[in-house]
Amino acid sequence: MDAFSSSFLSTLPPSKLCSPTVTTATPRSTSTLNISSVRIEEKPPTSSSRTTRTKTKTPPQSPKSKNDQTPSPPSPPLLPKRVASSAAKKRSAVEPKFSTLIFNTFEDIINNFIDPPIRPSVDPRHVLSQNFAPVDELPPTKCQVIEGSLPPCLDGAYIRNGPNPQFLPRGPYHLFDGDGMLHSIRISKGQATLCSRYVKTYKYSIENQVGSPVFPNVFSGFNGLTAAATRGALSAVRILSGEFNPANGFGLANTSLALFGNRLYALGESDLPYSVRLTSNGDIQTLGRHDFDGKLFMSMTAHPKIDAETGEAFAFRYGPVPPYLTYFYFDANGNKQPDVPVFSMLRPSFLHDFAITNKYAIFADIQIGMNPMEMIFGGGSPVGTDPAKVPRIGVIPRYAKDESQIRWFDVPGFNVIHAINAWDEDDGNAIVMVAPNILSVEHTLERMDLVHASVEKVRIDLRTGIVSRHPLSTRNLDFAVINPDYVAKKNKYVYAAVGDPMPKISGVVKLDVSKGERQDCIVASRMYGPGCFGGEPFFVAKEAGNPDADEDDGYLVSYVHNENTGESRFLVMDAKSPNLDIVATVKLPRRVPYGFHGLFVREGDLNKL
Repeated sequence: MDAFSSSFLSTLPPSKLCSPTVTTATPRSTSTLNISSVRIEEKPPTSSSRTTRTKTKTPPQSPKSKNDQTPSPPSPPLLPKRVASSAAKKRSAVEPKFSTLIFNTFEDIINNFIDPPIRPSVDPRHVLSQNFAPVDELPPTKCQVIEGSLPPCLDGAYIRNGPNPQFLPRGPYHLFDGDGMLHSIRISKGQATLCSRYVKTYKYSIENQVGSPVFPNVFSGFNGLTAAATRGALSAVRILSGEFNPANGFGLANTSLALFGNRLYALGESDLPYSVRLTSNGDIQTLGRHDFDGKLFMSMTAHPKIDAETGEAFAFRYGPVPPYLTYFYFDANGNKQPDVPVFSMLRPSFLHDFAITNKYAIFADIQIGMNPMEMIFGGGSPVGTDPAKVPRIGVIPRYAKDESQIRWFDVPGFNVIHAINAWDEDDGNAIVMVAPNILSVEHTLERMDLVHASVEKVRIDLRTGIVSRHPLSTRNLDFAVINPDYVAKKNKYVYAAVGDPMPKISGVVKLDVSKGERQDCIVASRMYGPGCFGGEPFFVAKEAGNPDADEDDGYLVSYVHNENTGESRFLVMDAKSPNLDIVATVKLPRRVPYGFHGLFVREGDLNKL
């Protein structure tokens, strides 16, 4: 961290989440480990109340619509042992078919004799250590409010998505390869209930029936040319034998959630959305894979943009073959509109996120790209960086019928993975986008602990083509959110997670993006304390949709885990206060692993699902 960044470090006191007294964990064994035999044990809290593992009950199935397709750094110490849960015992009791046993034997041969030495980024002993370790499903379980009280405007549910492998990996494993698990805290009249359920994707369902991993891992399966070719051949044989059908999707639905058209979706950008719902008691049900009357093909971004005023949702998909980018949107009723293929995207780029204004959609063509040939012939990762490439920003009319009006602007050194917001200025003749710029882009997949993201404001004059930009802070900030009512409109405040280092998040800051250049825009901060790490914050307005309410009149919510005690909690912070004061703390009945993106759904919207 440079001197300028250090000068703006928060001096605010940490949250009361972490006690000054820490309990030292028993040292773990560091003996040689057979990856396929790893078992994980949740670290119990130090309090007298221990987490009780409860047998998971299958929730009743709800009627499905015709669109819902039922799913037929230095390495830390080695993983601790895991006491097999009831769910794990049930899975282990499944008698695999003879063909599956043969395929798994070949998989083990690849893992043990063909794979090159496993890099830390795909070593499950590293990737699944500490609070990244998976947990079992948890049925609705009451929680205890131990500090303050839950505000009435939080009646509803905060749901966070993230990777949680159903089975421990037999070989290389990347953080992005885990099965999606939703962790929901349902709030009603000041009471809270936690529930954790897998998204029942096609992949999850097939592997659950078989009793072992079947599908190839996209981010870690191509580990050297020989191993990649052998794994590819093995996957082809599995498909030909009927073990799984890739036409039914192979996505994980592990990234985020979106609510539009009176439906709630679990999202992952490699597949179609999965429709989910919450029951009245707080349980989570997967309704099925949703193709919008056959109009949505292959995949959709995990970061659609929802315009609160119009109810429309804007989205895209990207891939390794032309067109590398396809733009589309959904009307207020959730009906998908026609695709707009963008052939001026000349190479396959890693398009994880984008932004919209009232007039435009904005895409970032960055130095992270997809390398299908390297993956096939070189055994490398399907995603890599090209330092010679000049990043671009593409601007297309929001309701474009084709790509004829798209314009591309070179923005050297500007690599966007997550966009925060954008808006129109100067009567629509200029656009402004706020987003974290990944300064160490080459480390994005291999060494996330070395990634530094600096939030920047970029302005494009559409008449002159001049692009200007300046940083809003030098702190390492990502996973940023705004008041959802301000999507596509000029906003003042941004709430961002503090990387310490990424992917761990040590606190949250509030930025005033209206402040001038050459000054740090952080105006409030809340650090979680020693050994405590959270996730992406989410802003919940006290009065959603009220045009007279202040933009920052609401609360920030997030799960936070104390690695010293093994406890996880749900924090509610006052977004308007200068210290982001904690107004409520909920002690969770068991730990919630670190994850990705979340969403708050109000009670009225839950009742419409």
